[in-house]
Amino acid sequence: MMITENKKALHEYKILEKWQAGIKLTGPEVKAVKMGRIDLRGSYLGISINPKNNIPETWLIGANIAKYPKSGYSQKNYDSLRKRKILLNRKEINSILGKINQKGLTVIPILVYTSQRLVKVEIALVQGKRKFDKREELKKRDFQKRKQTMVKN
Repeated sequence: MMITENKKALHEYKILEKWQAGIKLTGPEVKAVKMGRIDLRGSYLGISINPKNNIPETWLIGANIAKYPKSGYSQKNYDSLRKRKILLNRKEINSILGKINQKGLTVIPILVYTSQRLVKVEIALVQGKRKFDKREELKKRDFQKRKQTMVKN
């Protein structure tokens, strides 16, 4: 079941490749996400190397998960913008690392959904659109809407 979609990112970027991943959350955060209290605007994926074992790790940075209202004291010093670990295997992380080294490419979350009882995030390798690309997309969308209304009448 889809929880939220990053519509602004879908407008601003051209999607080149997608991956599905798990996200490491606390109990109250899972409940808040399932209530739809998550905002992906301005969020992106960061990759860092764990100094203990030299294994790359992916982190979701800038995603805002609001405090779960019924949590009480368990979330006393809650930081809604904290970094959250993205769960990918090493092969996928290495693939992403190789691709983001190219000029103008980044990785962002585009969708949060539940799969059975788990919260999943769909991430995408994206490239920024130019202004005329955005205008062209809007023209095509407007044309399709007009075409649909012409068929109904």
